[in-house]
Amino acid sequence: MTFAALRARLPAPVWLDGAAGGRYSVMSAAPRGQVVSRHGRTRWLPGEGGDGDDLGTADPLALLHESLGPRVAANGPFAGGAIGYFSYELGRRLQGQTTRDAGMPEMAVGLYDWALVLDHQQRCAWLAGDPPADVADWLATAPAQAPGAWWPTGEPAATPDRVAYDRAFRRVRDYLHAGDCYQVNLARRLQAPFDGDPLGVYRDFREAAGGPFAAYLELAGGPILSGSPERFLELRDGWVKTAPIKGTRARGVDPRADAARRDELLSSAKDRAENLMIVDLLRNDLGRACRTGSVSVPRLFALESFVTVHHMVSTVVGRLRADRTATDLLRDCLPGGSITGAPKFRAMEIIDELEGEPRGIYCGSIGYLGADGAMDTSIAIRTMTARDGVLDYRAGGGLVVDSECGAEFDETESKAAAFRRLLAVVG
Repeated sequence: MTFAALRARLPAPVWLDGAAGGRYSVMSAAPRGQVVSRHGRTRWLPGEGGDGDDLGTADPLALLHESLGPRVAANGPFAGGAIGYFSYELGRRLQGQTTRDAGMPEMAVGLYDWALVLDHQQRCAWLAGDPPADVADWLATAPAQAPGAWWPTGEPAATPDRVAYDRAFRRVRDYLHAGDCYQVNLARRLQAPFDGDPLGVYRDFREAAGGPFAAYLELAGGPILSGSPERFLELRDGWVKTAPIKGTRARGVDPRADAARRDELLSSAKDRAENLMIVDLLRNDLGRACRTGSVSVPRLFALESFVTVHHMVSTVVGRLRADRTATDLLRDCLPGGSITGAPKFRAMEIIDELEGEPRGIYCGSIGYLGADGAMDTSIAIRTMTARDGVLDYRAGGGLVVDSECGAEFDETESKAAAFRRLLAVVG
């Protein structure tokens, strides 16, 4: 594995892994520094180590924009810029809500001057940007390296259980009937103790759950391991695209059962209504940064299938205004509407009340902001942290007025199936 060899040689490695259905993968390491925001303050951590500089309490995305500097042209998807994560707690902060300490930064982004880019469609790779002098020679001669072994050291635990989930479900139902909101995303947390190499965990996880926006990051607060199937925001040549997922069915055990699950999802009036709510929310979010009249929905209620689930996916596009940037767009849209509910602000308040703990990276965003002004980010679902000997994973679903508690609980189990399968196979 090239990335394992890169990681063994250079600090702060990152891998945006599009091998499972994406066009490109991007690998880099040894950033010139990291922009890290925590407890309402942002710091610059230099790549060579040290305490760094306090950048203050200003908007961390504005500080990131300043760190990116003037735009430069790029060949391909990424030739230098920022790669990292933007947590759900950063979204709460940007929405004007009180944040909690999730045990990790609200934002951690490395500034990388180069990348190894892999084009899975054309089956080629190249070094982009300004790589260190010896990297090209080293990549040409370095043998592939395997990630280290890992193993679970105890049984996984999930909260809430069915009884506690039922209580939270009924509270959401009360809010829905009272007209407080139209949809609320309610999540469960799964944790499992482990030992060994987090990259080894990722190697096995990407086999069980790898989506087109998978990623592995070793930045402040990491490691972060993602198998995300969902694009959050793409910005390229002035055009913005988002592709929200809303509507899920577990894959069937044989082709006939699988086709029945797929058809059931596509014909479900409830799932189509949920999807449409989020499409409308995202049209509104994009409208804040895009030209008037440019926002449209070219794809509605499409099917996308993954290892363990089928999803209903729509696409919303718009033309970015000339006075707006990638960081402005990110600020306008964080956190993604597909994993909050509608209206967003009130749904987030209810989530905080009922989940009772910060989400951290879950339902935040992972990706890059290029020095050329482009951006591509995912929604951090099917995503876990691997810190302090614990794998921490979440799974949730959107609740609406006609949701059934048992079916919604089972949907969280479907979304957690890859995590449980990962532990079962290795254990």
